[in-house]
Amino acid sequence: MSEHGLKNVTHCIFDMDGLLLDTEALYSKAFNRITNRYGKEFTWEHKAKTMGFKTSACAQAVVEMLSLPMTKEEFESEVVQIYQELFPSASPMPGAERLLRHLKEHNIPIALATSSNKENFELKTQRWMELFDLFHHKVLGGSDSEVVNGKPAPDIFLVAAKRFPDNPDPSKCLVFEDAPNGVKAALSAGMQVVMVPDLMLPKCFIENPTLVINTLEHFKPEIFGLPPFKT
Repeated sequence: MSEHGLKNVTHCIFDMDGLLLDTEALYSKAFNRITNRYGKEFTWEHKAKTMGFKTSACAQAVVEMLSLPMTKEEFESEVVQIYQELFPSASPMPGAERLLRHLKEHNIPIALATSSNKENFELKTQRWMELFDLFHHKVLGGSDSEVVNGKPAPDIFLVAAKRFPDNPDPSKCLVFEDAPNGVKAALSAGMQVVMVPDLMLPKCFIENPTLVINTLEHFKPEIFGLPPFKT
C-alpha cells in the first residue's frame, strides 16, 4: 500500500481511443455524418454509453438510441468507410508519449487493450507505429477470439494481463481509461483504474475509478509504487 492509500502495481494496461490517441472527436464526426442526414444528433449523452464498445455493438446502439431508419449492418458498413478517411489523422493525447516512454525506460511491462479491430487499429496508428511498438503486446478486442465479451465486461483486461510472460495477478495491474465502460471493465477485472475523462463527458458517468485526472500529464507514477518522473 502506498502512502496515498493506493495499492502498488507492477504492470500497466492502456486503452487507446480517447486516452492515448485523440480519436473521440473523429468518432462523433463519423457518426454524425450519418445521423444528421435523418435530422438526428449523436451527442455526448449517447457517446458516454457507447464508448469502448466494439464496432458492431456500437452500430446497433446508435441505430436504436436515435431510432435511425436503417439496419445496424447498413450503419456499420457506412461508418467503416468514413473511418478510412478520418482515422489516419489521429494524434497522440497530451502526456501519452512521455508516460509510455518513461514506463518502458524503467522496464515496467505495458500492454495495450483496445476495442478496435486490426484494420481500425492500423488506420489510427499508421503515423505512430514507433510509439505503439513500445508495448509488450497489444490486445485488439474487435479481432481477438479470446476477447469474447466487449467492455464493460472484464475480458479484454484479463486477456491482456495473462499475456504478460509472468502472468501477474489482476490486483498488480493498473489500467488507464477514458471511458465509463472501460472503467467498469477494469474494476470487474479486479484492477485499479486511472480515469482520464474527456472534459465534455457528463460528470454523472464518472463512477468509482481509483483515481481521476484531467490529462496524462498530471499522472504521478510514484503514487502506485512506480518509478517517478525525473524532475
